[in-house]
Amino acid sequence: MPIVVRLDVMLAQRKMRSKDLAEAIGITEANLSLLKSGKVRGVRFDTLARICTVLDCQPGDLLVHEPGPLDAGDLAAAEGDRSDHALANAGTAPDGAPGGSARKTLRKD
Repeated sequence: MPIVVRLDVMLAQRKMRSKDLAEAIGITEANLSLLKSGKVRGVRFDTLARICTVLDCQPGDLLVHEPGPLDAGDLAAAEGDRSDHALANAGTAPDGAPGGSARKTLRKD
């Protein structure tokens, strides 16, 4: 994956243990471990903000983009996201109304 989590580096620089950080930001050690290893699909901004506050750093100190080829899982996820978006919009008119047509039906009284 091209996004690398450098939380372990920042913890070492701050001489802080994972257990102490987890307690300070209000998440379990297990979830922090998953985040450190990069085995998560995302992180909430409020969690990231709490980490940055405790470690006195910026998000860019923790997350680094390293360009490279996407692995098969990343490609499949990207394709799935696109098809989910297409399915979510199926049957929706360009103006956002349900029905798949922008044509409006006028009711005669």
